[in-house]
Amino acid sequence: MPELRKDPIIGRWVIISTERGKRPSDFSIEPEVSNVGFCPFCAGQEDKTPPEIIAYREETSEKDSPGWWVRVVPNKFPILQIEGHLNRAGEGMYDRMNGVGAHEIIIETPDHHKEIFELENKNIEDIIWVYRNRIIDLKKDVRFQYILIFKNRGTGAGALLSHPHSQLIATPIVPKRVKEELRGAKSYYEYKERCVFCDIVRQEINTRERLIIENEDFVVVEPFAPRFPFETWILPKVHACRFEDIQKREVISLARVLKEILERINKVLDNPPFNYIIHSAPLNNAGLPYYHWHIEIIPKLTKVAGFEWGTGFYVNPTSPEEAAKFLREVEE
Repeated sequence: MPELRKDPIIGRWVIISTERGKRPSDFSIEPEVSNVGFCPFCAGQEDKTPPEIIAYREETSEKDSPGWWVRVVPNKFPILQIEGHLNRAGEGMYDRMNGVGAHEIIIETPDHHKEIFELENKNIEDIIWVYRNRIIDLKKDVRFQYILIFKNRGTGAGALLSHPHSQLIATPIVPKRVKEELRGAKSYYEYKERCVFCDIVRQEINTRERLIIENEDFVVVEPFAPRFPFETWILPKVHACRFEDIQKREVISLARVLKEILERINKVLDNPPFNYIIHSAPLNNAGLPYYHWHIEIIPKLTKVAGFEWGTGFYVNPTSPEEAAKFLREVEE
């Protein structure tokens, strides 16, 4: 029988419809369209992108030249623009402001064909350090209220170029989805005087039913009420509201679990497109006792259709317990 489950953070209900149930092999993955020929993100094509903002490169190499292993450039076609003033204004009952922000591309490797989970741990650590350092730099700009870091892998997840890369977007407002999560977490904290994410970490470690990976600093779990099949969360064990406060030991641990879970997802689901998103506190907040940064990984296996759009329900054909079992038992 289908089951309704309530997300403990924002109160969203999902439908776990296991009678429509799907094993990993039941999901049809759209074939990837490989960008053959020219790629502006490949080594040797540095002059085809805007000038780099930062790069981890060999000491003897010059800016905007080969010799790098992680490189950050402005998006050539940005959603928001770094130049200008917000100029908030009213027009009768309506509000408007200029589309000021930042939109950057983190090119994760000079190798066009090497996915992030195929990199060495040290290379993944460097990608995480770049994420952190770009947030710390951009948060100095008083126009920005939120910074989102995300990865689209595969055409089914919205990637226009197949070369491995992530993106950073700084916005002049706190996005609605983030506000909902903050509101839900704060409501839980005011009622129970505990962080909901810390409670999730403790419960999943105790029950182990939805736990996939655990190390000294992080847990990787299938959430209790997942919107999508094989939706996966990475949560720090120690409470912290801001991703950019991550410490060296945690970077090493995060690189290990990120590589391992993406390898498992890739193997179990046969190379699916996916998104991952870093959820972190808004920039103008001090330490929040009720919010806990985390990473959400969403393989793109199903489509959102009329029922979902019309009701706000998500219908998930695979229970999180079953998904966790598949991901735990994947052969090395």
